[in-house]
Amino acid sequence: MNKLRMGIIGYGNMGTGHVRSLMEGKVPRMELAAVCDAAAARRDALKEAYPQIPVFEDAEEMYQSGLCDAVLIAGPHYFHPPLAISAFSHGLHVLTEKPAGVYTKQVKEMNEAAAASGRVFGIMYNQRTTPVYQKLRSMIQRGDLGHIKRITWIVTSWYRSQAYHDSNTWRSTWEGEGGGALINQNPHQLDLWQWLFGMPDRIYARAGFGKYYDIEVEDDVMAYFEYDNKTTGGYITSTGEAPGTNRLEIACDMGKVVIEDNRLRFLRNVISEREFNKTNREPFGMPECWDCSIPVDFSAGPQHAGILNNFADAVLDGRELLARGEDGILGLTISNAIHLSAWTGEMVDVKNFPDDRFYQLLQEKIRHSTVKKKGSQTVADTKGTY
Repeated sequence: MNKLRMGIIGYGNMGTGHVRSLMEGKVPRMELAAVCDAAAARRDALKEAYPQIPVFEDAEEMYQSGLCDAVLIAGPHYFHPPLAISAFSHGLHVLTEKPAGVYTKQVKEMNEAAAASGRVFGIMYNQRTTPVYQKLRSMIQRGDLGHIKRITWIVTSWYRSQAYHDSNTWRSTWEGEGGGALINQNPHQLDLWQWLFGMPDRIYARAGFGKYYDIEVEDDVMAYFEYDNKTTGGYITSTGEAPGTNRLEIACDMGKVVIEDNRLRFLRNVISEREFNKTNREPFGMPECWDCSIPVDFSAGPQHAGILNNFADAVLDGRELLARGEDGILGLTISNAIHLSAWTGEMVDVKNFPDDRFYQLLQEKIRHSTVKKKGSQTVADTKGTY
């Protein structure tokens, strides 16, 4: 096999971009074999733009067509796991858009199906290709920072107006989307958090639900993370602030690291603060600190095309995935834990996350929804096709 034949499910916001990337040759070892979308208008638009590409209304028909070696799932969030599970049953490799799903119970079933299939399973965590985050991860793994004391990430650069929330019947509802800022805008940052720092052990959170907009899901979040090794974290996000901020700050034994505006700054102590503390006898003594310039490519990196190229290499050559599909449950567990804490007022045990309890409370949110938009379609428990 010289090229991977990729089928794309969903010709919406993300799907159109992926189709364009393949048709423009940005992924040399991958060809667009077919596209599936449930909406007739989007199918018609695709046929007009790319008349040579086979188009399907039903994912099962595309799976059974024999046209595809792999599928990229870019439909609504609740559909990701059932579509992936079905694809694995047909012997197909799977690359899913983020988030992996809406609730951990559902995603665990998808991960089990992936393991049983023996197929390649990836997830579109394209921000893992960003050079500043890759550089930070290598610094952490090398031990350059020493012990990490505190992590603070303010990511409020996700402004979305009421027009955005009103743009589709499934948007910003428990039934259609499964949440708001956490499940839609923040999966990349929550994945990067665990990719860089590991999973927190406990989470306590507060959230505003419809604080800024006429929606029922969260649009403002403040979360506190605890680690057994005494590292603490603060995560702040919102879709109601303009202009917003994207600032990651890490206080560590060796000083402080800040990533903002795609720049990495290391205020590095000459000796670690803990070592200084053992020997210092001056009441107001401070360790000597250097403002270090870290060599790093400050571009955005290859992003979506980078993940697509890596996925093709993984299937064709057995190369290691940059973003394993199984990793999707990690950031989702953080997201679910923030929701659960905000709903109940409890500190949530992340290591022993109560999958069933979260699922039951989510179903209650869906049943008692006060935002039943006209013409909305229930997708929360779907086992069907897209």
